[in-house]
Amino acid sequence: MTTAAQQARIEPRRRWTTGQIVLTLLGAAVSLVFLAPLAWALFTSWKSETEAVEVPPHWLPKEWTGQAWTAILETGNITNWFVNSLVVSVCVTAIVLVVSALAGYGFARTEFRGRHVLMGVVMAGLMVSPAVLGVPLFTTVQQMGMVDTYWGMILPQCAPAAMVYILYKFFQGVPRELEEAAFIDGAGRWRVFLTIIVPLSRPSLAAVGIFTFISSWNNFLWPYMVTNNPDLMTMPNGIATVMNSYGIQWAQLMAGGLMAGVPLIVVFVFFQRQIVAGVAHTGLAGQ
Repeated sequence: MTTAAQQARIEPRRRWTTGQIVLTLLGAAVSLVFLAPLAWALFTSWKSETEAVEVPPHWLPKEWTGQAWTAILETGNITNWFVNSLVVSVCVTAIVLVVSALAGYGFARTEFRGRHVLMGVVMAGLMVSPAVLGVPLFTTVQQMGMVDTYWGMILPQCAPAAMVYILYKFFQGVPRELEEAAFIDGAGRWRVFLTIIVPLSRPSLAAVGIFTFISSWNNFLWPYMVTNNPDLMTMPNGIATVMNSYGIQWAQLMAGGLMAGVPLIVVFVFFQRQIVAGVAHTGLAGQ
């Protein structure tokens, strides 16, 4: 008698259908569109500055050189900028996770006067561009004496209306029977939240944390507004400062951009499953 494994070897492979071929080609084309700028930046960073500005441009360097990478490492305080970006992004992510989880659970599960009005106020934050709030936020931070401090860069980024809404939608989908059973056993609201709700919401919390970390790491405008001290500059601000000081050096600009983007690429490669699972668990996948 043949086993299932032997039968699988004997059966011929199924031919691809027309739909599968079309979807594969479409996915490959979309991937090329997204990878082309990254490939262009990588190849340009290995060109000389003279070759980087040649017209017409060409993809591959005629002469491979690491001058741009050496220059950006020597002229810029990359290590300090990286540490500042890491400290700010990690702190913002931790605070946003705590605030959005508590706010989302409070709106989804507790009844209090004015709940719908407050939820509407939170959702109104989604319609306001962060750039519009730049001046009033800077005035507030200046009056509090937090200019050129870590807290001045961190706290204004911790008003996560979108993240509150994501977790609010997830908490609404959690069966109330789980909480009611815990209440009957004598558990309080905090114990239910920490021992039942938080473990169930790990995929959504992971997605919120990753989105927040990426957003904070890429944030250029606010750290640029609130920081004048070179020792507190983040990666985007530091690289932009070097470029402004020495003119537009395209090869160095591409090298610096790749350095700033490496942590985000690593985060996406290792946590892409959590991102997909988090979006699926929030109930936003079909919206």
